[in-house]
Amino acid sequence: MFPEWLTVSTVSSPEHGTAGYVGVFTDLSDITEANEQLQFMVNHDPLTRLPNRSLLNDRLGQAIEAAHQGQRVIAVLLLNIDRLQRVNDSIGHDAGDLLLREMAQRLLLRLQPGDTLARIGSDEFVLVLSHVDDNDDINAAAQQMLDTVAAPCQLLGHEVVVTASVGIALFPLDGVTASDLIKNADTALSHVKNSGRNSFRYFTSEMNTRALHWMALEHRLRNALGRAEFSLFYQPQVRLADMQVCGAEALIRWRSAELGMISPAEFIPLAEDSGLIVEIGEWVIRSACAQNKAWQDAGLRALPVAVNVSAHQITAGTLPAIVKSALLHSGMEARYLSIELTESVLMQEAELAMAQIAELRGLGVAVALDDFGTGYSSLSYLSRFALDKLKIDQSFVRNITDDAKSAAIAKATIALALGLGITVVAEGVETGEQLDYLDAAGCDEVQGYFFSRPLAAEEFVVLLVADGVPAD
Repeated sequence: MFPEWLTVSTVSSPEHGTAGYVGVFTDLSDITEANEQLQFMVNHDPLTRLPNRSLLNDRLGQAIEAAHQGQRVIAVLLLNIDRLQRVNDSIGHDAGDLLLREMAQRLLLRLQPGDTLARIGSDEFVLVLSHVDDNDDINAAAQQMLDTVAAPCQLLGHEVVVTASVGIALFPLDGVTASDLIKNADTALSHVKNSGRNSFRYFTSEMNTRALHWMALEHRLRNALGRAEFSLFYQPQVRLADMQVCGAEALIRWRSAELGMISPAEFIPLAEDSGLIVEIGEWVIRSACAQNKAWQDAGLRALPVAVNVSAHQITAGTLPAIVKSALLHSGMEARYLSIELTESVLMQEAELAMAQIAELRGLGVAVALDDFGTGYSSLSYLSRFALDKLKIDQSFVRNITDDAKSAAIAKATIALALGLGITVVAEGVETGEQLDYLDAAGCDEVQGYFFSRPLAAEEFVVLLVADGVPAD
C-alpha cells in the first residue's frame, strides 16, 4: 500500500469517439514522508524528540481550557539541568547532548496519561500536570523529577551525576494563560537557583514583585555610571602591632536618583548576573587609585587601598591591563594597590586567575584572598597561588570568643598564614574581646565596626587626621 497521485485522461478519435483512457500516477510516499517529518520538526525538539515550545503552548492552552470548564488545577513544572555547561566543557558537547537525551527518556518514563513533557531550551524541560488533586501530588511529581535527574548516568565512558532545579506555577492561581504560567514558573526557578539549586519552589506574588523590582533596578543600574551615581567608601584597616591605620578597603556605594541608597547586597549580585560588574569594577579600580593618589598629593601618609574584583573580571582576562592603565593615569605607585579575590573566583577560573595574579604581582600590586574559609579546597589555593594577604571571613570572627569551632578555625588560619609568610587580616571585628583574641593569636591586621564603619572619602581623611596619621 502506498499513497499515489492519479491523473486520468480520455483518449478520443474522430471515428470511434472515446477510444480509451490513460492513467498516470505518481508514488507520493517520499513526499508524504517528507511532509510528515517537516510537520514533526515544526512541533518537536530535534534532539530529544519531545514537544517544543510551540506544541507545548498549544497543548497547555487546551489543558487550560479543559481545566477552566472542569474547575480543575493545572501545574506547570519548569525543570533546569544544573550546570549542564560543566559537562559540555569537561567531556564535550556530544556528552551534553547524550545527557539531555537520557534525561528526556527518564522523564518520559514517569509521565502519566494526559500530561505533557516538553523541551523549551538548551537545559530546560517543562512538565504539565493536567490532573492534580492537591499539592501533595505536585510535590511528589517535583521530587520524582529531581530524583530521576540525579541518578548517575554513563556518558562516553564517564559516570556523570547532575542535579536539577524546578519552579512551579499553578493555574488559575498563578496565571490563566500559557505564557503567564511558564513565565511565573521561570521566576520560581530563578529563586531556587539563587538559593542553592537541587530543589523545587512554588511561585508566589512576592516573587513576581521582586522580579519586577530587579528588572527596574537593572535598568537604572545600566545608567548609574553615566549619571555619576556611584561613589567609594573606605573602611580603615588597623595594624595590631601599633594600632595604627595601615590601609583601607574601597567599597562601592550606589545612590540612585529615583530610589535613594541601594544596598550593595542587592545591586552587586544584579551587576554580576547582568555582566555590568566588569564595567563597574573597572570604574572602582580607577577611582580608588585616583583618590588614593589625591590623598598622597595632599600630604597624607601613603596607605595601600584594597579593591575587590569578581569572577567576571577575571574571566574577561583584562584585569592586569586595567590595573596598569589605572596606575598610569593616576600616577600612583603599584605598591599602594591591593586586589582582593574570593575563593569562589579561584575555584571557577583557576588557570586564568593564576596567570593574572602573577602579572599583577609582577607590576608590584599586592593580591589578597578574601573571605577565607567559606569556599572549597582552601589549602590548595594557598599552595598554588602567590598571595600577599589572607582575610579571615567575618563569619568566623563574629563567634570567635564563644564558639570553639570558629576560634579553632581562626587560630589555625593565622598560624598557617604566618608559616607561609602571608599577612593575615581579620574582617568584621566589632568588640574588644574579639580584638584581644585575634591579637593574642598573632593576627597582623583587623578591620570592622569596632574601629570604624566604611566612610566617605572626606570622612576618611578626618579619621586619618584624628588618628594621628602623619605625612611623609
